[in-house]
Amino acid sequence: MQQQPSDAVDAIIEQWARVRPDLDTRAMEVFGRIFRLSRAMGDRMEQAYKPYGISRGEFDVLATLRRAGEPHTLSPRQLSAALMLTTGGMTGRLDKLERAGLLRRSPDPHDRRGLQVTLTEEGLRLIDEAVGAGLAEESAALSTLDAGQAGHLAGLLRELLSATTE
Repeated sequence: MQQQPSDAVDAIIEQWARVRPDLDTRAMEVFGRIFRLSRAMGDRMEQAYKPYGISRGEFDVLATLRRAGEPHTLSPRQLSAALMLTTGGMTGRLDKLERAGLLRRSPDPHDRRGLQVTLTEEGLRLIDEAVGAGLAEESAALSTLDAGQAGHLAGLLRELLSATTE
């Protein structure tokens, strides 16, 4: 069996073992790596979306509208709920994306007080390209695992996420 290379989390665990050998640091080994992986991949995804003139947060808005299917329209409230953002945070993103011509806001024909947010043709084209670039970056990072390992990891993370969000 091949020994895995040591990483920064291993160094932290070793330090805790020296000063507090009574601690069970198994959770720190998992979550320390999840946090570091999240930060590293977040940075890589920002770089993947940069050529498209959008941030990760803006990508998330466009991708949510794209996944909604035709006519690629949701209310600001639906977007806020899907992205777990405050309405204030959502407004800033929508303002920027609307100025860029990637989406438009219009009155909701079913609710006089409501708005609809819809992808423009340019927004649809951009998100289709950007999602491909993002997936390529994620696939490259995941290429160190074979398909079975990647599937197993996805299952374990699904189980852990489900247990922590119930």
